[in-house]
Amino acid sequence: MATERTFPIIKPDAPARNLTGAINAVIEKSGLRIVAQKRVRWTRAQAEKFYEEHKARPFYGELADFMTSGPIVLQVLEGEGAIAKYREVMGATDPKEAKDGTIRKLFAVSKAETSTHGSDSPAAADREIALNFRLDEIVG
Repeated sequence: MATERTFPIIKPDAPARNLTGAINAVIEKSGLRIVAQKRVRWTRAQAEKFYEEHKARPFYGELADFMTSGPIVLQVLEGEGAIAKYREVMGATDPKEAKDGTIRKLFAVSKAETSTHGSDSPAAADREIALNFRLDEIVG
């Protein structure tokens, strides 16, 4: 399996509970490297652009509201099979169904407040990284 990059977001519910370091510890324990990280507060336009593929879905407005409700932490992770690995580390969207030790099992509040996002494909990872980081911000 090749070394690749993926794009996680630590969503607003987690920084509000001071969980960034705990989530980073789970990421690092998995063997993935954090090669870029920044804490930001998205505008409504940024959230809508990021989630534009969901525009026709009923949860789109609520998702944009949630993602602009407080600071978020944007990251770039690197490692062997990073996309699949991080999706495994995140756990199922529903924290009740997530495996023990996953970020969502440990930290998610609900299916709406899952504490984390992760890219679902190489194309998505490339797009999401490009939307949120300049090349000189990634130290990998």
